[in-house]
Amino acid sequence: MEAILRDTFVEVNLDHIIFNMKSIKKMVGEKVAIAAVVKANGYGHGAVGIAKALIENGANYLAVASLNEALELRKNFKDYKIFIMGATKDSHLEYVVKNNITQTIFSYKQAKILNELGIKYNKKPVVHIKYDTGFNRLGFKDCDYSIEEIGKICMIDNIYVEGIFSHLALAGKEEDNKQYNKFINAIEKFQDMGINFKYKHIEDSISAVDYKEYRLNMIRPGAIIYGIKGFHYGSLDLKQALTFKSKISYIKKISKGEGVSYDYLWKAKEDSIIGTVPFGYADGYPRNLRGKGYVTVCGKKAPIIGVICMDQCMIDLTGIPDVCEGDEVIIYGDGTNNTLDIDTASKLSGTNKNEILSRISIRPPRIYTKNNKIVNVINYIG
Repeated sequence: MEAILRDTFVEVNLDHIIFNMKSIKKMVGEKVAIAAVVKANGYGHGAVGIAKALIENGANYLAVASLNEALELRKNFKDYKIFIMGATKDSHLEYVVKNNITQTIFSYKQAKILNELGIKYNKKPVVHIKYDTGFNRLGFKDCDYSIEEIGKICMIDNIYVEGIFSHLALAGKEEDNKQYNKFINAIEKFQDMGINFKYKHIEDSISAVDYKEYRLNMIRPGAIIYGIKGFHYGSLDLKQALTFKSKISYIKKISKGEGVSYDYLWKAKEDSIIGTVPFGYADGYPRNLRGKGYVTVCGKKAPIIGVICMDQCMIDLTGIPDVCEGDEVIIYGDGTNNTLDIDTASKLSGTNKNEILSRISIRPPRIYTKNNKIVNVINYIG
């Protein structure tokens, strides 16, 4: 096991990941496949570090956004099914084929390139068609011409069109229903043409919980794997898997009127005890939480004071007795014991929960626990 090379680290509870996967599997049943979304380094949890737990607990696919994310997983999981949900440019499709990765496509041109690469390497590339029902990000536009083009793709001999999918904009029930109906209408047109897809999917985490009727035979859960709740109408029992931690590196006393950090934007209103903690915005902590954010020390809230630095920040320990250098600091917790949870952090910084998680950089090591014991450590740097 690797050494833990930094006092600031992300702790991932694999028991909670497993609990969440089992909850998802129970919710959707055996007939619905799960493409477990581990893009953005597993929403900050470490894609490689959590993948085994996902594979062993119901993930039919590991889904990512980009080729480099897929290749990182392929190095560690030689045979498991990996799905790139985003675009891969033509010149990089060779990596997809050579590494047996399932690719999203939304052009006849890329289908032809994959066909030729398949012949070259004696493989049959697997693809999912992206069909745009109104998100207007990627995909064949919902129209008769697209139906014809996709039909042509399905006739190419040396690629396997395994699935077709879309993405809801989550703009409200009425709009979501319009998108779903567009998707179903397209699928029915393909069926009339004698074209059937093994997998049909339109739901992410939120819609998978909110809309039982839209699940078809595959879902793409992301946030709910990690215990993050964003759904509105349904319910699902989940446990947050991530805790972001550090330790106090230095404690000092300052006098009333002294300033802290750049520009002295915070000045002590009384004689104070200040702690320095070795994390900052280079670790993914929002710089705009200055004056709003807090950490937890000895079970008590310690406000973050002064401008948050790249590598360090300062906290006010004045009201916390018997605190010492080396004491544990909870940066993000689950909201219990005075910890700042992901939802609150996102609201304070004016963003969403997924950004708070995914912006945690690779600098902090990832520490994985199971049955309250450390079972793995990944240092991305060092």
